[in-house]
Amino acid sequence: MADKALVHAARGVSLLCTPFLIPTFAFLFFFSGTFLRMVPQVYKLVVLGIVLNFTFVVPVVVILLHFRMIHATPQMRNDRSYRFTPYLLTILSYLFGLYMVRQLNVPWYMTGILIAALFTIVVCLLANIRWKLSEHAAGAGVATGCLVAFGALLGFNPVGWLCVAILASGIVGTARLILHRHTLGEVLAGFAVGLICTLLVLHPLSILPFRHLLF
Repeated sequence: MADKALVHAARGVSLLCTPFLIPTFAFLFFFSGTFLRMVPQVYKLVVLGIVLNFTFVVPVVVILLHFRMIHATPQMRNDRSYRFTPYLLTILSYLFGLYMVRQLNVPWYMTGILIAALFTIVVCLLANIRWKLSEHAAGAGVATGCLVAFGALLGFNPVGWLCVAILASGIVGTARLILHRHTLGEVLAGFAVGLICTLLVLHPLSILPFRHLLF
């Protein structure tokens, strides 16, 4: 009974902390917790709608439809060889969302969140040729990297939020291990990929290679 409760809890954590929602949460943070809360409500709703749709709704729906069309079993969905098409569908959706957001002239560091997430997905796709990384852990790495980068960019102390992000990352990684979706190495590598990709895109010490995409 205790084992079943643990598995149900792990499934709940995995669903709640899906990496597809990381960009939406980040945009919500800026629109509610920074000076951007003063921008018109309609503008915020339009931007959030675009981000939510093209980084969460569209990828999830098309991936589910893809698996349904090929009659994928749970084992097949977790197999590395069946993950290339979902990755490509997600990349296309993120690219379209990034294009739409850029047309609305949102601040460059918010566009950078989508670029960092997209960069992480591309690296995970390339790694998937030989190794299956944990996307949940990668999403946690992106969230942690955003806090570190924005602390340096905007001049605030992110220690409190970092403690929350690291604790949440540990819970998410543990959930993936409990469900036997990944090994410890795949979880740690996924987190490292998300963290490093985000810092490369957004941190002021390494932002130069992506400047033409951000501005």
